[in-house]
Amino acid sequence: MNNKIDIKKSNIKSVDTENKDIKNSGVLEVKSNEIFWNSTMEELKKGYIQEGDIIKCLICGKTFQNGKVYRIDEEFYESWKAAELHIQNTHNSMLEYLLNMNGIFTGVTDAQREVLKLFAEGISDKEIASRLGVATSTIRNHRYKLREKEKQAKLYLAMMELLNESTNKKINKLEEGIICDAHKTATTLDDRFNITTEEKLQVIQNYINEDGSLKRYPSKEKKKIIVLEQITRNF
Repeated sequence: MNNKIDIKKSNIKSVDTENKDIKNSGVLEVKSNEIFWNSTMEELKKGYIQEGDIIKCLICGKTFQNGKVYRIDEEFYESWKAAELHIQNTHNSMLEYLLNMNGIFTGVTDAQREVLKLFAEGISDKEIASRLGVATSTIRNHRYKLREKEKQAKLYLAMMELLNESTNKKINKLEEGIICDAHKTATTLDDRFNITTEEKLQVIQNYINEDGSLKRYPSKEKKKIIVLEQITRNF
């Protein structure tokens, strides 16, 4: 299927270019965090989500508007194809991005990540074993353990979806407020990140002025995380 657009024949009038810089990329990254964690499995695999007439990259938050034609490498593409090419050209692939995420989010060890990257290259187990300096049986053992993790993940997701449907609310929904998701680029997860929307609002009111300036800097680590995130939003 040819996804290129003949600009003369297209009834889409506006044209944009892939090479436009994304202004305030730091702000977009923070705001895209909630969208990233709330995306479906299919959206995570594609790397973008559609909200009305807007297609948004789950990694960096760059947007593409339906009804526009995007120029990439002297060719013209519809918004969804431009989003796919953006992910390919800017982020290489969603698989690579997910593999490079911190293991605290993916549950993948450093050794498993290395093996998965080699699996993605499509080379034989014998070649992988040679590159890593291990026995072929070690690679087979990796496959076995990864398959077990895959089955566990599938059942876990099914249980959580059924729980959400039966209770009509997500697991992070409390009686008052919601447990916020840590940013997808966080390097560690501990009790400091166990933050509710109510706590976040209270800290913002206590430490940040309405114009976004800092009243004072908190001493507690959890509050520091909230304040620094808010400063990034207002940057």
